Amino acid sequence: MIKRRGIEEFSISFLDVICCGFGAVILLLMLTRPLEPILLENSEVDLSERIKAREETLFEIRGEIRDLLARDNATATDRLAAIEAIKELERQLEDTLGKAMSLGEAEREIDDQTAELASAKQTLTDEMQRLLGLDFQRDSGLVGGIAVDSEYIIFVIDTSGSMQSAAWNQVVRKVDETLSIYPRVKGIQVMNDMGDYMFPQYRGTWLEDGAGVRNRIIQTLSGWAPFSNSSPVEGIREAIDTYYDPTKNISIYVFGDDYTGDSVEEVVDAVDQINIADEMGRRRVRIHAVGFPVYLDQPNARIYRFAALMRELAYRNDGTFVGLTEYQ
Repeated sequence: MIKRRGIEEFSISFLDVICCGFGAVILLLMLTRPLEPILLENSEVDLSERIKAREETLFEIRGEIRDLLARDNATATDRLAAIEAIKELERQLEDTLGKAMSLGEAEREIDDQTAELASAKQTLTDEMQRLLGLDFQRDSGLVGGIAVDSEYIIFVIDTSGSMQSAAWNQVVRKVDETLSIYPRVKGIQVMNDMGDYMFPQYRGTWLEDGAGVRNRIIQTLSGWAPFSNSSPVEGIREAIDTYYDPTKNISIYVFGDDYTGDSVEEVVDAVDQINIADEMGRRRVRIHAVGFPVYLDQPNARIYRFAALMRELAYRNDGTFVGLTEYQ
């Protein structure tokens, strides 16, 4: 009889092994399962905090962007406002300049009318002669609006390049015309605007009037061109300082086209201190002025200062300022 192996012992051992394996798996599951929810929960908490922090940062950045945009808009608005303000100031300046030009034209027109009126008052018509008589003599002492009651006359002439090149023929003619309105004077003197004498040997003295002296002055003047700084101040001061005499009636004739100095008031005040008025308030030295139209087509600040200076000096020193408007 053949013997068989013990099947039952083998089968029991296999089942034990299988059971132990399942048990180990179950034990592992039991050990690891409670940890999963905890890890997932912690992970979710950490992620939400990060998201929240990033959202807050994003909000801050957006706020800063809005502030920057607001500032930029405000700056642009301020710039536009400034531009508009500048444009308004420019418009006001143009209006002011326009009014100033209108006032200047009105003053020139008044001066022309005043000169014409003074000339008209001096002219006797045939009817006036018939009514007043042939022996009537006017006592105003005015010729062309200029008083000719002085016994001594001094010419202060601008010899600058602008006068030499554009107005010199007219200057010579006006000097001759001025001399002609004085039939006879006790003394004549001629200097330029710097105080340089036409005849240096007669500095401090008077040229004795006569036809020969007058012709010599006109002939010399035609080619006379000493240095000039286009400012009559030095010549006026030299004339008053040297020839002022309370016992003499003196007239100064200033011929020029512009004034390069800075202050009108300083010159006027200096002349006031030198040319003292008498008890009746009259100045012993009259100051007349003639402005030549060299820069009439191209006006500048220097000719305005010259006109202002000469008008004020003539007004304060019993003289007349005549502004020529064309070359005759």
